[in-house]
Amino acid sequence: MFCYQCEQTSRADGINGCASAVGNCGKDAQTSDLQDLLIHAVKGIAQYAKRARDLGVGSNDAGKFILYSMFTTLTNVNFNPARFTSMLVEAAEIRAAVKKAYEDAATAQGVAIEELSGAAAWDIPTETNELLAQAEMASVRAGEAEVGEDIVGLRALILYGAKGVCAYAYHALMLDEQSDEVYANIESTMDFLASDPTDVDALVGQALALGHTNLTVMGMLDAGNTGKFGTPEPSAARISPVAGKAILVSGHDMADLAALLKQTEGTGINVYTHGEMLPAHSYPELKKHTHLAGNYGGAWQDQQTEFANFPGPILMTSNCIIEPAASYRRRIFTAGPVGWPGLRHIENHDYSTLIQAANAMPGFAADSEEETITVGFGRDAVLGVADVVIDAVKAGAIKHFFLVGGCDGAASGRNYYSDLVDQTPKDSVILTLGCAKYRFNKTDHGDIGGIPRLLDMGQCNDSYSAIQVAVALADAFECEVNELPLSLFVSWFEQKAAAVLLTLLALNIKGITLGPTLPAFITPPVLNTLVEAFDIKANTTPEADLAAALAA
Repeated sequence: MFCYQCEQTSRADGINGCASAVGNCGKDAQTSDLQDLLIHAVKGIAQYAKRARDLGVGSNDAGKFILYSMFTTLTNVNFNPARFTSMLVEAAEIRAAVKKAYEDAATAQGVAIEELSGAAAWDIPTETNELLAQAEMASVRAGEAEVGEDIVGLRALILYGAKGVCAYAYHALMLDEQSDEVYANIESTMDFLASDPTDVDALVGQALALGHTNLTVMGMLDAGNTGKFGTPEPSAARISPVAGKAILVSGHDMADLAALLKQTEGTGINVYTHGEMLPAHSYPELKKHTHLAGNYGGAWQDQQTEFANFPGPILMTSNCIIEPAASYRRRIFTAGPVGWPGLRHIENHDYSTLIQAANAMPGFAADSEEETITVGFGRDAVLGVADVVIDAVKAGAIKHFFLVGGCDGAASGRNYYSDLVDQTPKDSVILTLGCAKYRFNKTDHGDIGGIPRLLDMGQCNDSYSAIQVAVALADAFECEVNELPLSLFVSWFEQKAAAVLLTLLALNIKGITLGPTLPAFITPPVLNTLVEAFDIKANTTPEADLAAALAA
């Protein structure tokens, strides 16, 4: 196997990437190779889907399969090789259907049928051993000897960004939000990659176009969440347990949580959020359920300890699962794109087995002393006090804004973000989102004239809110976003963050400090291109980076 799609990829012995039998995420070589093959199959579907859509016979069913397939290959989502073999068989059927639709439409319209090659013409085997025998041709570094690591790195930047876009689009789809335009753009992106592009300008242009698509997708996701659950509002989320039976929900999918809350209504079972589910406590239609008892634990990398200590079953709704420890393996359930060999997978929001497991377990024996944190500072909450914020800036009470957000991770050095936040001046405001905030969101950072200095805007899925706030502030001050007293410290881990980064670059937002380490697939020449165009910076020390931000 070879994989370098996430921040925790191996950087040792002169090789930037996980190139052993098991990656640092715990994914074995067989699963990794099958995932590469699934991406290859998706490219083949996209080749026909794009041409079919160009002739007016687009298939959103094929688009949905692409979203789901791409999402399953993100770091920490699905580790089940059997699932990937079955998805490859399904991919062959979908590709055949899209091909027929394209050829029928071309014939009907008198258009010459293209004879496609590459992934579109791949004869997809049905057996795992036969698939694995062909893994090399779909590997991450296929073609590197001919085109060089810079071109392969730029292709990887687009592919990993596309995986993130598809993950966000899948989240939006679960909230009944979808778009023909988005399906078309994703198909076009994968068709572009299927052509094995080598032109640097075309590759960079495609990456930025994908960033714009991701902005649309994040807007859809925002509309889905607010449309179904109401506008997030500043709310106190309890972070200490209460007595009673308990279920823990982790991941990102609010639709799963909403369905579980309805099915556990009146059962006496309390539901707790974990990780990126924390913002649920700010949505009116979710927090109205009194048995949404609180938030338990912190970021994803601590789940093995936290899940082991939780006295009830656990539902993992999307990324970020890591290998379940024996102590809770029999009481963790997966849903949606998530998978792990041997774990029970829940389909169609039927949580009866999960509820049965909760009733069979002790739950929390007693109430803990009540502790809360405040969440729910989405764009509406922040812009609702925009006049106060603007007046505070003009009066000098607020002199700088810091956006410190993104993914957390297990690698050493991520205390950079808590150290940075701790050292921000008292006349600055810190906007945050994503699970990186768990390193500093339980600390009292004070307020400025009644405005909390730390404003939690939600999940990484809520990046749209942060962008809208930045744009609104720029409009208010009649300047560009880059001219605001705003510094962005983005912590990346996996492919959703790559998609958000492309969106920020597509919006021409410059001076982003990216860390804790730069992506391994961005080679020095590619990095130089991004530095020259967008002034991207790598983390150094909190003290130095903070001083540079305040001096800018």
